[in-house]
Amino acid sequence: MSERLTDWTKGEEAITYQTCISCGHVQYFHRAFCAACGASGPRAQRASGKGRVYATSLVCRAATSETRAHVPYNILLVDCAEGFRMMAHGDDDLAIGDSVTASFKPFAGRLVPFFTRS
Repeated sequence: MSERLTDWTKGEEAITYQTCISCGHVQYFHRAFCAACGASGPRAQRASGKGRVYATSLVCRAATSETRAHVPYNILLVDCAEGFRMMAHGDDDLAIGDSVTASFKPFAGRLVPFFTRS
């Protein structure tokens, strides 16, 4: 069975990922198996929170009533230092290629990763 660390999805200020002990594949979405080789029990690890912006999109229309108070907000794809890509929130002025560091902010009633320029 794969190890599970608590992270932002459970309200803790942390980002976690998994590494396969058989092939070394790094994956962000937690699974009981490696998405690359199928081996069971990938090891959970805590990420450094450092990365580089891969893509950015400024959201100007609220999808729900809970997000209306946050418009406009920036959604990013971040290539994290550990080798996985994740979607997160970030400062509005971030651009592709910017070096970023994660913190955590409340958004629509949940604690979410929020990236700022390093």
